[in-house]
Amino acid sequence: MLTAIIFIIVIGVLVLVHEFGHFLFAKRAGMKVEEFGFGFPPRLYGWKKGETIYSINWIPFGGFVKILGEDGDERGPRSFAAGSFPQRLLVLVAGVAMNFLLAALLLVIVNFFGLRIGLVEGDTTNARNLEVQVIDVVQGSPAQAAGLEPLDVILGYAEGGRSIGVSSAKEVQDIVIAHEGRPLVLEIGRGGETVTKTATPRVNPPEGQGALGISLALTGVVSYPWYEALWRGVYDAVLLAMNTVLGYYALLKTLFTHGKLIAEVSGPIGIASLTGQAARVGFNYLLQFVALISVNLAVLNIIPFPALDGGRVLLLVVEKIKGSPVHKRAEGLVNVIGFYILVSLMIYVTYKDIVKYFHG
Repeated sequence: MLTAIIFIIVIGVLVLVHEFGHFLFAKRAGMKVEEFGFGFPPRLYGWKKGETIYSINWIPFGGFVKILGEDGDERGPRSFAAGSFPQRLLVLVAGVAMNFLLAALLLVIVNFFGLRIGLVEGDTTNARNLEVQVIDVVQGSPAQAAGLEPLDVILGYAEGGRSIGVSSAKEVQDIVIAHEGRPLVLEIGRGGETVTKTATPRVNPPEGQGALGISLALTGVVSYPWYEALWRGVYDAVLLAMNTVLGYYALLKTLFTHGKLIAEVSGPIGIASLTGQAARVGFNYLLQFVALISVNLAVLNIIPFPALDGGRVLLLVVEKIKGSPVHKRAEGLVNVIGFYILVSLMIYVTYKDIVKYFHG
C-alpha cells in the first residue's frame, strides 16, 4: 500500500512538472489554456480559476494541458495555431525541459546531502560512515541458505565467545577463506538492527562464486558543498540524459533490426515496484530514482513519434518547411495511430509486469 502511495505521488510530481512547462509557456505566449488536468478522463473533480479549468481525473498515469486551437480547429488570436513558430516550439518542448530541470534539481540535492556509493579501498578521503556491504547473493550458495540479502552490512563475526569487527571487503574475504568447511557466524546490520547469520563457506566452490557466494563492496556516504553540488547535479543530469538517449537508440535499433529487446522494459507495475525498493533503501535513493524516471520521461517524449511531444515538434517543423499547416485529417490520423500503438505497448509491458511480479 505504501509503495502504491509513493508511486502515485512520484508520478503526480513528474506529470505536474511536465504539464506545468506546457502551461507556463502557453500562458507566456498569450494562448488561452482551457484545461490543466492531472490524469486522464473521465473527470473526478474540477474547478475553474480565471479562464482555465483545473481537473483531477480518474486515470492517474498521465496528464494534459488543453490549449485553444491546438488541434487546428480554432485559429483565433489566442489559439495555439495562431502562435508564431518559436512560440509553439517552446510550448511543445517546455515539458521535456521541465523534466530535465527537475532531474538536475533532485541530483543537486542528492549530491549535497550525500549518497552511499561503492568506494575503492584505500581511497576513502571524501567518504563517511564506511560499511562493508553485500552487493549480490548467488542462488543456491551458503550465503543464500543462511539468509543473507543484498545491501546487508557485514559488521563483523563471532569467534571464541567474542565479537570481532571488520573494516574492509578484503578482511571479510580473508575471514571466509580461513573458515572454509566450518561454520562462520556473521554479525549483520539490516534495517537498523543487528542480526547473526551462520554460514559454512565451501571448500571447493563453483568457479566464479567464491566460498560463501556473495559479492562485497566497501561503501560510504559521499557529499559535496553546495557550490560543488550545483554543477555536479547538472553534470549528472546531462550524463544521465546522454546515456538514456544511447540506451533508447540501442533498444530501438535492436528491436527493428533483430525483432527483439536487449533489455527488460517495465510498465507502471514494474516502475512502482522499483520505486518502493528505492524508498526502502533511503530518501536520497528515492530522489535519485525519481531523477532517473524524469530524464527517461523527457527523452521518451522528445522522440519524434506520433502522439508524443517530439512527434508534434516534427509536424511543426514540416509545417514551417512547406509554408502551410499539415493537412488536419492526416495529422489526426497519424496521432490516433501513434496513440493506439503507445496504449498497446503499455498494455503489453503491464501484462509482462503482472506475469513477472505475481507469478515469479
